[in-house]
Amino acid sequence: MQIITFTVAGQSYAIPSRAVIEVLPLVPARPLPLLPDYIPGVFTYRGRLVPLVDLGRRFGTPPAAGAGRRRLSTRVIVVEFPAPPPRGDALAESDPSRAVRLGLIADDVVSIQVAAGAEPAAGPTTHAPFLGRLLRLPEGTTQVVLVEGLLPPDLLDGLAAAVAGAAGP
Repeated sequence: MQIITFTVAGQSYAIPSRAVIEVLPLVPARPLPLLPDYIPGVFTYRGRLVPLVDLGRRFGTPPAAGAGRRRLSTRVIVVEFPAPPPRGDALAESDPSRAVRLGLIADDVVSIQVAAGAEPAAGPTTHAPFLGRLLRLPEGTTQVVLVEGLLPPDLLDGLAAAVAGAAGP
């Protein structure tokens, strides 16, 4: 599996490269009211509104001193994954023609590499459905982020509807 490694609060994480569209410098977000603190807002990416997820806040790491925690190396990793099936329809499958895009704020992007020697670890847990298995890499251990689990399903549905409605006809 080819992965992109990055850091959040000094810890190493990885995302399978097949989910990554592009890595951007930090972009300004348009705040949306009443969202969890780990969603600073939305940004425009290639003509589409995309929700932005602050991985440090999502992972529950304490924020550093205010806005000063952003550095020149802070990046937005734009990811895409199949839209989940409609809620309440146990027989439905993900719709590959519809995709969900998210921008993920990471402290920095370290490398693109092939991950060998995956360590067995428990699957996603109910308290952290976005954290997957551990990988042993030459520079140390990293944990896989499951992008499809970053947002609770009801929040993901609401954001998808909001950004789709804002795109217009």
